[in-house]
Amino acid sequence: MAPPRGRLAPSPTGQLHLGHARTFVLAWLHVRSRGGELLVRMEDLDASRSRPELAAGILRDLEWLGLDWDGPVVTQSARLDELRAAAATLHATGVAYPCICTRADLRSAVSAPQRGVDELRYAGTCRHRTPSEIGARPFALRFRVPAGAIRFVDGIAGEQSFDVAEEVGDFMIQNRAGVPSYQLAVVVDDDASGVNEVFRGDDLLSSTPRQMLLYDALGLQRPHWYHAPLVLDASGRRLAKRHDDLALATLQSEGVDPRAIVAWAMASAGFDVGERITPNEASALFAIERMRPEPVRLGDDVLCQLRAAR
Repeated sequence: MAPPRGRLAPSPTGQLHLGHARTFVLAWLHVRSRGGELLVRMEDLDASRSRPELAAGILRDLEWLGLDWDGPVVTQSARLDELRAAAATLHATGVAYPCICTRADLRSAVSAPQRGVDELRYAGTCRHRTPSEIGARPFALRFRVPAGAIRFVDGIAGEQSFDVAEEVGDFMIQNRAGVPSYQLAVVVDDDASGVNEVFRGDDLLSSTPRQMLLYDALGLQRPHWYHAPLVLDASGRRLAKRHDDLALATLQSEGVDPRAIVAWAMASAGFDVGERITPNEASALFAIERMRPEPVRLGDDVLCQLRAAR
């Protein structure tokens, strides 16, 4: 088997918070505990929201936590030519097709989203349009999703089954402006970087079957997937980047000891550790099979405990 090679792939559209910290710490431990390599990639294809100063802040936050990485930081936007070439390949082979639907068209033609997928199901309006019907109009590219359930075993969440055709439909791989989608970009970039393990939050669990389809269509080797439960606030909602009081930069400015955050991440995943521990110390204790698969509530008691660690 190839040595483990993972990645951290933050989006520079906001500050890292405690939820990000937990996922990144566990991802780092999963790779480093087995002597693997870890890369960092900035997923900055959303040009309207991504900012260089946020990317720089994310790297400072990772270093503050004690997380290192191998090689230079990859910037996704610098690889647009490679990503567009992959989209063009899928188009040329017929597994992707042009879509000229406007946003208004999509709103009127979609089915209701299912299984918590936060996008509307595409009804396949352009699937059978001829080139003459497309004409010279600008178009996006959509992947032709085959019918039937897609099954896989996640390293944390266990056996999974998604019917992409029913839940999402033919999904977009490149928009009208020529910007590749998240689904295509992560597949192409992970393969180009030799990533063979993807450890991320379980909000992206439903993305995995779509990415499996793209790996297969491009003739690429699939990685192994591990989806960690998210951190929820006291009311049970997912933490968002607007939670500035939970931002790592805020906690750092308050003098919080980063070892306390690493210890909390470990303890919340089911590991018996003290109140403070470095990532290097924690790597000797980490084993994915011992990780607890339940979501984590971040209550005021945890925040008080972290803020007391100075």
